[in-house]
Amino acid sequence: MTFMQIIDCRTSRFDEMNRLMDQWAEQTKGRRTATHSVLGKDRSDGSHFVEIVEFPSYDEAMRNSHLPETDRLFHEMVALCDGMPTFTDLDVVRDEQLYKDAARRFLELIGTPGELPPLDEVIAEGCHSHDPSDVQDSLGMDAIRRGFEMWRRGFDFTFTVEDQIAEGDRVCTRWTCDATHVGDFMGIQPTGIDVRVTGMLIQRFREDGKVVEDWWQYDMLGLMERLGAVEE
Repeated sequence: MTFMQIIDCRTSRFDEMNRLMDQWAEQTKGRRTATHSVLGKDRSDGSHFVEIVEFPSYDEAMRNSHLPETDRLFHEMVALCDGMPTFTDLDVVRDEQLYKDAARRFLELIGTPGELPPLDEVIAEGCHSHDPSDVQDSLGMDAIRRGFEMWRRGFDFTFTVEDQIAEGDRVCTRWTCDATHVGDFMGIQPTGIDVRVTGMLIQRFREDGKVVEDWWQYDMLGLMERLGAVEE
């Protein structure tokens, strides 16, 4: 689970503190575990500063804290502050950007050439997938992989993400899929035809950025018409 720490302090010696933080960043290059940080100054109080630091997990944050350079930074930083800084530890329970990135990664993985890669980096084990082309929903990793492998036997394809909207624990992705019909697909022998399919995918994520449920919508009729399986 992503972890964040908020550092709140007051100082009239910000330039010195800024140089101190630059020195720490240089000394810990390649070993520090923070993935992102933002430092803000209070618009109504120029001596009030708040830093938000993000880590992949609480354990990674603790590993960062145990670096000898971090311990030195803390003591030198306190000496530059007007009073003791405060630290607030937060477990991230919703991260819409994380979910959007995971949705993109999901489409990238299922379109990877060759053997289908492991999907557990983006899909939870008990994921529930709703696909209008299937009589039954796919429930669980094995069933979902079988569905993707059926599509991959029939087509070489790649996805292009056109739009994404995130709200709460859900992401809606509008995509375009460019594919070549290279193998048997639902009894249709390979035609070598290039096809373009458009659709949308809504995914529900849990806190660690893995999909627990999804809903596909795409132009299946247009695909079958292009392959000659039904009349236009």
